[in-house]
Amino acid sequence: MSKSLVIVESPAKCKTIEKYLGKDFQVLASYGHVRDLIPKEGAVDPENGFAMKYQVIDRNQRHLQEIGKAIKNVDTLYLATDPDREGEAISWHVFEHLKEKKLLKDKEVLRVVFHEITKKAVTEAIAHPTELSNNLVNAQQARRALDYLVGFNLSPLLWKKIRRGLSAGRVQSPALRMIVEREMEIEAFKTREYWSHTAEASAQGLPFKAKLTYFNGEKLNQFSFTDEVQANQVKQSLLDAADGQLIVAKTEKKQRNKHPAPPFITSTLQQEAARKLGFTTKRTMMVAQQLYEGIDLGGETVGLISYMRTDSVNLAEEALADIRALIAEKYGADDVPKEPRRFKTKSKNAQEAHEAIRPTSVQRLPEQVKNRLSAEQFKLYDLIWKRTVACQMIHATLNQVAVDLNCGSEKNVFRATGSVVTNPGFMKVYLEGVDDSKEAADDQDSLLPPMEEGRPVVLNDIAATQHFTEPPPRYSEASLVKALEEHGIGRPSTYATIISTLQNREYVTIDNKRFYPTDVGRIVNKFLTEHFTKYVDYSFTANLEDDLDAVSRGEKDWIPLMNDFWRPFTQLINEKEESVQRKDVTQESIDEQCPDCGSPLSIRLGRNGRFIGCTNYPTCSYTRNLGDDNAGATSAEPEVVEGRVCPKCESTLVIKTGKYGKFVGCSAYPKCKHIEPLEKPSDTGVECPQCKKGAILKRKARSGKIFYSCSEYPKCDYALWDAPIKESCPDCNWPILTLKTTKRRGTEKVCPQKECKYATPYEGDPGDVNGPV
Repeated sequence: MSKSLVIVESPAKCKTIEKYLGKDFQVLASYGHVRDLIPKEGAVDPENGFAMKYQVIDRNQRHLQEIGKAIKNVDTLYLATDPDREGEAISWHVFEHLKEKKLLKDKEVLRVVFHEITKKAVTEAIAHPTELSNNLVNAQQARRALDYLVGFNLSPLLWKKIRRGLSAGRVQSPALRMIVEREMEIEAFKTREYWSHTAEASAQGLPFKAKLTYFNGEKLNQFSFTDEVQANQVKQSLLDAADGQLIVAKTEKKQRNKHPAPPFITSTLQQEAARKLGFTTKRTMMVAQQLYEGIDLGGETVGLISYMRTDSVNLAEEALADIRALIAEKYGADDVPKEPRRFKTKSKNAQEAHEAIRPTSVQRLPEQVKNRLSAEQFKLYDLIWKRTVACQMIHATLNQVAVDLNCGSEKNVFRATGSVVTNPGFMKVYLEGVDDSKEAADDQDSLLPPMEEGRPVVLNDIAATQHFTEPPPRYSEASLVKALEEHGIGRPSTYATIISTLQNREYVTIDNKRFYPTDVGRIVNKFLTEHFTKYVDYSFTANLEDDLDAVSRGEKDWIPLMNDFWRPFTQLINEKEESVQRKDVTQESIDEQCPDCGSPLSIRLGRNGRFIGCTNYPTCSYTRNLGDDNAGATSAEPEVVEGRVCPKCESTLVIKTGKYGKFVGCSAYPKCKHIEPLEKPSDTGVECPQCKKGAILKRKARSGKIFYSCSEYPKCDYALWDAPIKESCPDCNWPILTLKTTKRRGTEKVCPQKECKYATPYEGDPGDVNGPV
């Protein structure tokens, strides 16, 4: 009979931890949260000290029943859920449920925390148990209560004032505001032309470039030259003055040290995985969870990284010693600094007992475990391993050179800059990425040839180059996470959820890895920023997060904090319910009259997005698409598809707009319901193996997912999710194979016939097959 029961969150950990602890321990999983607020009004009672009504989550009912049965046969219960606020709350909910069922009589209940799934960490945690932290539990309950109260009170207001089915969140709303404001900034941006001059020169036969910094004794700025005529006049003037050479006026040499980035915390891991691996924040956290919970390394399951939800950049002394030893062995003793590097944690709430994200054993090299990992697991582990090792290596040493060159006189000066890495140090292993190409370009210095002061160099030409100012870039996942972190909005463990929620609510879309607000997202943001300004204010949201962190540290009581938030919030809800009309939110006046009836026009929100319509609706039905220039038209005429007619009834084909964007449809609708995609599917060049008549076309579903189907549809319904290739299966002779990519096995050539199990590794680039849609 087992004497002790250990509760963890994930079933993936159970066997490993059970093996570490031995036969006297039984390990069961809670499968995440076991209880949540009842999903209806009244779950949080502000009039009764914010009392919260919980219920068991249906999907975890049987897991709690298993825990209830097991607890009867043990003396001690160890609550070993994850070492963070959420983990503490899960342990508390398990404890409360068992207490309500009167199953804890004569049982010792202990809280244990380990930051990595290794035998040493687990056994040490069991040997040094603690108690549940009421402060962490209160902080989590306060956050959950706030999110509930905001959602259950603000969302119905959005239904009444904008559209049913909308919702608003305490943290997601400021994030949406960031994306919308950036889009508005881009739209309002006025492009300006400017010109620069670059000398194309050479010294000792080696070419280099230098930028014009002074002209006629005046220091240049970005907009010193703003048109082509002026720029070409300056170019000719300089060429005439130079007479084929520049004179080296001054050389400056200095040494610069470049230091490594600190080890990963949750937010920096999400940013770097987005930059370097193309992972979404959700994907990063999912793969990191797998590495943390344990990988089968051939008879032994081991957690490869420490806990991945952390704000701390600390590294344990034992880990530091191992890292330094590995650097000396693998890269040389000269790459080990005299003292271990210590990084300062920025987060006020980071717990010193926590560590940065690191390999559980730095001696476990990425290449050694590669064959046991999926492609994504290997990429992320390799990234974490390299960052951890690099952070404890010596700095990189760079020799920087700046050369001023006179052109005809001292009044015209070109400057060339360059650098040489004299000792790469940590750069041998890892260099942190940057978000945008301009930053990357600024960080790359060219190599300059040797030059002496007073000596001439050959001037081959001067390039006058036209430029245009560019608006700030739209947010990527990496830059949005960085901005949220800088503003103190949310916490690292919530960033993936924030981004997923904005997408799921269709407030934003992602195109080319950049966020674009939808029309609905714009309207929701407009409503919140105009009427709930305080609650989407960056500083207010950040200060509230700080207050909640103070609760977790025991510095503040959560109930007064809740009162301070709730009283003015609910009062504002009631005020806006009475004072704001639907048209105030969904309509935006424009300085234009309806060409049909003379009434004012406005930008309105419809089922398919924003459009321009008459305010005299329904008496007047004039509408047109937002952005159309046919302001004088009497109606919104659809765009005709030139040179084609409907294949069914031979009526004109027109471009229409529906829920999923633009498409081609018959002008005789509803008599004829022929439709087709605006963008034609691309031909893969593979013959359909089922009907032998059509070709397999690459198509895009309404959800945006790519699939492949026969061109003879609906006569032939053959379809695939994976890209087809012109190769017959060597096992069953089916005419085609497909390229299938999985986390565990990578990309393989696979037979699409279910009964055939043929699969072989694919060495090429899957993206090269069949081209774009």
